[in-house]
Amino acid sequence: MIDKKWNEIEPIIEEHNGVKIKLDLERKKAEALAVQLAPLEQEVLKSRAKAGIYADYMYKGGQAAGINAMLQSGDPSVMADRLMSMDNVSRHFNTRIEEVMVAKNKLDEAKRPLDLLVAQLAAAEADQAARIKLIDDEIKKLDELRFKAYGSGTGIGELRPVPCPVSYPGGDAAKVMEFACSQIGKMYKFATDGPNTYDCSGLVKAAWAQVGINLPHQSRAQRSSTKAISRSELRPGDIIFFYSPIHHVGLYAGKVDGVDWMVHANRAGVPLHMRSIDKAGPITGYGRVGG
Repeated sequence: MIDKKWNEIEPIIEEHNGVKIKLDLERKKAEALAVQLAPLEQEVLKSRAKAGIYADYMYKGGQAAGINAMLQSGDPSVMADRLMSMDNVSRHFNTRIEEVMVAKNKLDEAKRPLDLLVAQLAAAEADQAARIKLIDDEIKKLDELRFKAYGSGTGIGELRPVPCPVSYPGGDAAKVMEFACSQIGKMYKFATDGPNTYDCSGLVKAAWAQVGINLPHQSRAQRSSTKAISRSELRPGDIIFFYSPIHHVGLYAGKVDGVDWMVHANRAGVPLHMRSIDKAGPITGYGRVGG
């Protein structure tokens, strides 16, 4: 009953992880757009500053001074010259206003994609908040079922029933498995990748990060980031994928007496542990990082 219920929740968790990846990419796009808009914003500020100088001049008496000068002079040619000068100032001021409007329209047009992206991000983040609440509520219900079934224990027995890893793989895989095996006993928590808690794809991501490889924090995305191999090719450090669509992963630890073992972050309320890959769910495939 608990495993069945968890298999209903885990796809939602992995979908949540996938949305987080997309949101991070969209935030980077928004940041890049904002950087591109900076020169346009400076252009608007400069245009406004220039227009402000002329506005200040006119407000403080530029136009009135011209009219007074015209009235105080009885010479028609002098009046004509002064009127022309006043007209030139007015035209210059109007030109500056036009420059501001052109720069502002240019900025508004360029900002439109950014404004749309920001609005989409806000909507997606609100949706994520609702999704997280749903997951939390479901996990609480699952914990209640687990407590009724196993009391305060985990109900899974020994966490490391065989050596971890079973054999020394050497190279990067050795560092990956040394890290993964050292996390056994820590608790599962959805959407985390350490250092104190992990979900299934978070553990795989954190383990391979030990050798500088940045895998995405989602099981399906990890499948796309690895080379497909057969079961007979498995070696410690390889990744096992479960269910269709994929929503669970584990790190292969080796074979003992014909049984293939892995380290994985199983589900809420259960510590990270080793398990036979054939008892973790229907296997979808196997992947190798780096080919």
